[in-house]
Amino acid sequence: MRIFVALDIDDAIRWRIERFMEGVSEFAPEARWVRPESLHITLKFIGEKSSEAVEEIKRALSGVPSEPFDVVFRNYGFFPTAPAARVFWVGIEAGPQLSALAKLVDDATSALGIPREAHPYSPHLTLARGVGRSGSPKRDKRDKSNFRFQHLQEKLNALPTPEFGTMAAREFFLYQSELGRGGSRYTKIAKFEISP
Repeated sequence: MRIFVALDIDDAIRWRIERFMEGVSEFAPEARWVRPESLHITLKFIGEKSSEAVEEIKRALSGVPSEPFDVVFRNYGFFPTAPAARVFWVGIEAGPQLSALAKLVDDATSALGIPREAHPYSPHLTLARGVGRSGSPKRDKRDKSNFRFQHLQEKLNALPTPEFGTMAAREFFLYQSELGRGGSRYTKIAKFEISP
């Protein structure tokens, strides 16, 4: 099964982001917009694993220590750059605790032979992707100026900076990702409390 580790987001924040998406998605109609129910903060993508390996991963994640922390959702941006945008995202502010949790998850899974992350952790909520392009925040040699998100960028420049709210991170989850018609569907298969 295809799995990843992530924080869920509070319903009130999800609702505010959904209203925001409804208001701006018409300005980038060719983009692939994420379904609001699929929004999450990825800590680590793991990939395809057997049922036995998933059980080992659950055990490893159950021992991850972390302090509860607050997560603020505000502003937006484009990866890798605005002129060559492939991804439209909402910003996340959480202090060092969120990156520390991602590193602890990476440490726990690497002990099982899962490759470590090669790049620094960059938390964000992906709202839309350019059709047929990678969702990676990293620059790619094929990146070039495009107009995929230009109309959206022009409209956003005329609006105040969006604020979506703050939530307390008290748990994280192991998710299963299933590809289907209309995109991926995510199912929580294990829950882990965030506690010292």
